Amino acid sequence: MNVVFAAVLAVITSPLLAQAPPPGMVWIAGGEAVLGSQRGDRDAPLHRVRLSGFWLDRSEVTNTQFAAFVAATRYVTDAEKPPSAEDVPGLPDAQRVAGSLVFTPPTTPEPVDLRQFWSWWRFVPGADWRHPRGPGSSLAGLDEHPVVHVSWRDAAAYAQWAEKRLPTEAEWEFAARGGLDQRRYGWGEEAAPGGVLQANIFQGTFPRQNTQQDGFETTSPVRAFPTNGFGLYGMSGNVWEWCQDWYRPDGYGDAKQLAIDPQGPATSHDPAEPGVKKRVMRGGSFLCSDQYCFGYLPGTRMKSTPDTAFCHTGFRCALTAPPPANEPAVTK
Repeated sequence: MNVVFAAVLAVITSPLLAQAPPPGMVWIAGGEAVLGSQRGDRDAPLHRVRLSGFWLDRSEVTNTQFAAFVAATRYVTDAEKPPSAEDVPGLPDAQRVAGSLVFTPPTTPEPVDLRQFWSWWRFVPGADWRHPRGPGSSLAGLDEHPVVHVSWRDAAAYAQWAEKRLPTEAEWEFAARGGLDQRRYGWGEEAAPGGVLQANIFQGTFPRQNTQQDGFETTSPVRAFPTNGFGLYGMSGNVWEWCQDWYRPDGYGDAKQLAIDPQGPATSHDPAEPGVKKRVMRGGSFLCSDQYCFGYLPGTRMKSTPDTAFCHTGFRCALTAPPPANEPAVTK
């Protein structure tokens, strides 16, 4: 073989080129871990999984990144369209207007019943990813904040455009734990080790007064807080993140057997709303606190319909691809 040709062929087939790290993503080597709620949540029993390695976005998808997707595809999000009769049956035509759900703290002096979550949510016509607080608001100063007011369908469309996918629920929690097995937080057992806050959550008296001890009333830049053990930003707090899986209260792990690369249940069921299909969300948001919502703990689950958008919901993407050079695809 010609020496020059052989040298060129060696470069072309080099694993270093074939396995170049995808920009902005972190390799999660996989392995075995115990997933589920440390608090005993009934829909998240402790169970053991074994996962193959995968890539995961280092941080949540930002407004800048989502704007590039919209510019390239002219995509229109669910919040920018009136809800269809299929998505929201029985809604009067006069109420079929584009908009999204925005957190609105109660202004009345009466005590707040934390079971009545609708008392601090308001459907705002015109609220969408470009106008996170409704008409008159904008993305000024929010370029590196996570995109919000995106539904599961919006997140899946972005992932497809980016030639990625949404993470499975098991992948998401495995990554959120950062290599720490069965710990309360994604960074250990202390809420603020060394006095350093680790996540953007609600401080103060929920839902009326946010003292903003962490410096943020709503979303923060996606890299504002320390990374976890895998080098990932924002796996706790800031915004809920959509996962690939359908939601079922009995669909997340069997304590009696090892799950290998689980993909979630084939169907959805929520006893609170029978017949309404829902997808899983993980990670909590800037509205979580120990007074009300423990969603920022790595084993806590949440769910919503695939067409629903909120001011505190975003996502990040995963990718099935070869590992970095000299890294095994699965670590056992």
